[in-house]
Amino acid sequence: MGHKYFSVAFFLWALTCSLLPASSDGLVRIGLKKRRLDLHSINAARMVRAEGVIDMRRSNEDIVPLKNYLDAQYFGEIGIGTPPQTFTVIFDTGSSNLWVPSSKCYFSIACYFHIRYKSRTSCEINYGSGSISGFFSEDNVEVGDLVVKDQAFIEATREGSFTFVLARFDGILGLGFQEISVGNAVPVWYNMVQQGLVKEEVFSFWLNRDPDAKEGGEIVFGGVDHKHFKGTHTYIPVTKKGYWQFEMGDFLVGNHSTGICKGGCAAIVDSGTSLLAGPTSIVTEINHAIGAEGIVSAECKEVVTHYGDLIWDLLISEVRPGKICSQLGLCLSNGVERVSSGIETVVEKENRKVSSPGNDLSCAFCEMAVIWIQNQLREKGTKDQVLKYVNELCESLPSPSGESVIECDSISNMPDIAFTIGNKSFVLTPEQYILRTGDGIATVCISGFMAIDIAPPLGPLWILGDVFMGVYHTVFDFGNLQLGFAEAA
Repeated sequence: MGHKYFSVAFFLWALTCSLLPASSDGLVRIGLKKRRLDLHSINAARMVRAEGVIDMRRSNEDIVPLKNYLDAQYFGEIGIGTPPQTFTVIFDTGSSNLWVPSSKCYFSIACYFHIRYKSRTSCEINYGSGSISGFFSEDNVEVGDLVVKDQAFIEATREGSFTFVLARFDGILGLGFQEISVGNAVPVWYNMVQQGLVKEEVFSFWLNRDPDAKEGGEIVFGGVDHKHFKGTHTYIPVTKKGYWQFEMGDFLVGNHSTGICKGGCAAIVDSGTSLLAGPTSIVTEINHAIGAEGIVSAECKEVVTHYGDLIWDLLISEVRPGKICSQLGLCLSNGVERVSSGIETVVEKENRKVSSPGNDLSCAFCEMAVIWIQNQLREKGTKDQVLKYVNELCESLPSPSGESVIECDSISNMPDIAFTIGNKSFVLTPEQYILRTGDGIATVCISGFMAIDIAPPLGPLWILGDVFMGVYHTVFDFGNLQLGFAEAA
């Protein structure tokens, strides 16, 4: 009798194990490959920005995607179809669709450099007004040992000009929320959960920042791997579904507050972005503090020369900072704040002609000068000292491609940078936020901070990319709508 019960128990145990993902701890692990940042990817990113940001909005939504896919450095493999075709994809928490190049991609040279999927349907869809278009297909998708049934994905029939030729991956697997999914397609992760393929509604990222390591990192679907982090995670709630967005507190350079996020700033965690992105005014201060050099902007200095004294006087008179530039005639105003067209990078502003005091470029430089002077007033500097400092910041504006370079020998003298998340300080050392590319005398050091400006109500918005995620193991808790950060191991 005892043997019979034992046999039944053993059978049930074996059956249960057969239904779980093929892993000794019940977790589904996806190994990531990593490529070092190189000048090809920097140039490709510059070309993408020059062409504009891909707009993946549905017509009834006010969500602006922030993706620049060519900055992504970590990728893995998936399979689509039966038998599966293998594709290299970026696992991207900053978007929500799965797309791969289509076999019907005839008119884009980029498609001929990547594996293309052979579809069975002819349903067509525009992938937005940007550089990727295609149509929806449906098939099984293999992610590690999991098989996601009947997954909708986009076959890209047109990939923007020459830029995607330089990409070393085939497509994107989005891990964001369905709220930003093109065509409201159900994301791969949602189907993993709904089809009962994972034991917990959690996935986690570990990114290996060792440039010489063979193992680039790992995504774990269904939980976390305790060997990839130290201590415990600090959890914070997701404040808005779409991107993995949360509220970030004060931002410090060295031990000095920038003041910009004392009242809270919106931030997202984005595995598809290599660098850390934030408002131009603050990124410029950071790059100045660490000695990074960008483009010398004559226009910025001209605004400071002509309006610096007036900005100082108006701030001293306690005029609301948000109204100063409109009162000076540099920004159009709707009575509350300047009118903005939404997301715009420094590059796009730089590429515009400066023709009159009321243009967007002068407005942007004025707003930055207000922030810089306001911050220096807290330090109780004299007017001459402050305006001299602001002129120096003009010289530290990021280059037209968004990046700023630094002398590699000066890294040891740079300050730490700290993000306040959940009332806890998350510090990045210079060795962690400076990226090296090239070898020997050709080595170039790049600031891990790039500028991107997003107007209210969506912005300002910080993007914590791989530079941050490489230092802090990140848990994406879908079930409880929260994010967790712990020191990576």
